[in-house]
Formats: sequence, structure tokens, C-alpha cells
Amino acid sequence: MSYNTLLIEKKDSVLFCKLNRPEVRNAFNAEMIEELTKFAQSVEKDARCVVLQGEGPLFCAGGDLRWMQQSLKMNLEQNRDDAQRLAQMYLAIDRLPVPVIGVIHGAAFGGGGGLVCVCDYAIVVEGTQFSFSEVRLGIVPACISPFVLRKIGPGHARALFTSAERFDGRKAYEIGLIHQIVATREESLQALEKKISQILECGPAAIRHTKALLFEMLFASDDKQQLNRAADLLAAVRTSEEGQEGLRAFLEKRKPRWNRE
Repeated sequence: MSYNTLLIEKKDSVLFCKLNRPEVRNAFNAEMIEELTKFAQSVEKDARCVVLQGEGPLFCAGGDLRWMQQSLKMNLEQNRDDAQRLAQMYLAIDRLPVPVIGVIHGAAFGGGGGLVCVCDYAIVVEGTQFSFSEVRLGIVPACISPFVLRKIGPGHARALFTSAERFDGRKAYEIGLIHQIVATREESLQALEKKISQILECGPAAIRHTKALLFEMLFASDDKQQLNRAADLLAAVRTSEEGQEGLRAFLEKRKPRWNRE
């Protein structure tokens, strides 16, 4: 399968998936969302591990401006379908039966932070910035919310979701969003090699059974209901007066009405 927005490489039993839209800071658009979903759904049975990375100066800046701009022209039903596709992308990666290692550098904003949350292990380069920035645009972190809540808990999620605070890797580590901080990108590759080696020393069937057990014990029962609710909410907010104003203000590089002096 060929991809336009991803670089896929297989080394023995390890699959490397690199977001490849560096000209827009690896921001999501409809094509990348579709391709990430297809990639996750097509991981071969002989794969032992998936590595998620970003090409260029940062990991992922969230939603692409042109993709977000299109939502202004969509009605409620079209926005709901678009949000459902985004939710299904996160779910497809989250449900991979093999460990997912994220190597995060530069920044992970908005939906990029959601990708960090569906990684089983996240290695972060010193200086990387994070933000769940949706409310600054007058929208909501709906589709990522189930995964963020499970990763960092409601206390931290409430504080970060409602302020769009920008924070660094140290805080990300303290709240459980990531697992390891390294000084340079070169060191992140060394840390990645070590983590892959640890995984490959384990029984492949045992790992798959363990991930299935985790989903059953922690996640599974109302994922679909939660994601449907999240997609409905995002669609409603996108088509609301405030949501439209927030996105327009961001795209036009001005303050939204609620933030004018």
C-alpha cells in the first residue's frame, strides 16, 4: 500500500510510521487521517512493534489550517462524519495488538497530543512543547478526550483542557503523558533501539494477549459510545457561532471576539 502523507518502513518485524507533511508541521488533514487509519488496520500479523514519528522539525501540530477551514463550510451532519473519521483514527492506533512506541520531538499540539496518548511508550526529546490547545480556537478536545483521560487522569486533563496551557516534557513526564526524556534526537534513537530490544525479548503472543487484556479490563466497554458522543459534540461545536468565530479568528490571525481588548 502506498501513502502520500506517511513514510512507512519495515525493518524485520518492526514497522516505522513517520508523519510526512513537514511543510505544515505534520498537521492532520483528511488524507492523513484516512492513511493513518488504513495503516493501523493493515498492520501485518508478523509485526512485533510499531514506531510512530514525525518528519521535519516537530512531531505534529494538530489540525491542518486548510482542513479546519473546510469545516466552516460543512453542515452539522458533514462535521459529524468528519469527526467520526478522526475518532476512528485514534481508536485504530489505540487498538493495535502490538506495542506502539512514539518518538516525539519539537511539539505535539492538539490532536498531536492525542497521538502521544495512544502510544504504549513515549520517548520525548528535551525542549518538546505540548498543549491541548483546542479551546483557544473555540472548539473542544472531543475525539482525543477518552485517550487523554486514560493516560493522565481527570485532574490533569481538566486543568490542561480548559486552559490550553503550553507545557514542556518535564511536566509531560510528571503527569504520566510520556515515559522518557532524552537530550537529543540522536539519543532518542538510542532509547528507541533499547525499548525495541526489550519488546523483542518478550513472547509475541503474550504481548498481544496482554494488550487485549488491557483493552478488556480498562477500555473496551463503552469506547464506541464515548467516541460517538465525542464526534457529535465536536460537530455541534464546529458549527456553533463560537466555534465558527474561533476558527475564523485563528485562520485570519486575529483575536476572537471573546478575547478582544
